[in-house]
Amino acid sequence: MGSVVGNVTLKRVHPILTGARWILVSPMSLNALKSSLACGEPAGDGEEIVVYDDLGVGVGQLIAFSEGGEAAAPFIPEKVPVDAFCGLLLDKVVLEDR
Repeated sequence: MGSVVGNVTLKRVHPILTGARWILVSPMSLNALKSSLACGEPAGDGEEIVVYDDLGVGVGQLIAFSEGGEAAAPFIPEKVPVDAFCGLLLDKVVLEDR
């Protein structure tokens, strides 16, 4: 999971990704997620990454994303140079102690 911290504009892009939307995401550890839920303000604690987004998420929203080979899976059978893909917009997260 991660918190959206901004939008990214690319000067050049692979032709298959023309018109794609990119966001800057700060990944969240479990501790950061717990803190964010307690204060109501999503804040990641990892190094920011650029993520492909086709859901239209906004700054400050909490998302789930995939990285690596799984990030390109939605584009199969095309070979698309994507390293991170926004898969979910999280409206509510509930953590239970077990």
